[in-house]
Amino acid sequence: MDINEWAKLQESLLKSQLKVIRQFLKKEEKPKFKSQGKGKSQMSVIHDILLSSKKPLHVTDIITLAKQNFNMDLDRESIVSAITKKVKSGRMFERVAPNTFTILKEPTENTS
Repeated sequence: MDINEWAKLQESLLKSQLKVIRQFLKKEEKPKFKSQGKGKSQMSVIHDILLSSKKPLHVTDIITLAKQNFNMDLDRESIVSAITKKVKSGRMFERVAPNTFTILKEPTENTS
């Protein structure tokens, strides 16, 4: 066996050993990502936060409360866009100040 064949054999053996070691370490490692499963949607979390606050909240406060209460990371631009779409269509939320939202009040029926 010449030196090149020996080196290739050693490389192959070391790769196999490294693979076994990584598999062993991976078994003891906690998963990096937690499965979301069938949890609440971002909109339902935002709705719950605004409903329980009883006052309008700035998007920064909504993000903070979502992390604290629901362990959910919300992307600022995405939720502002999504909430704005709801506001423009007259559903769920209303804007009371720049990037500040509250629950849309149900229209009161006038039965006079």
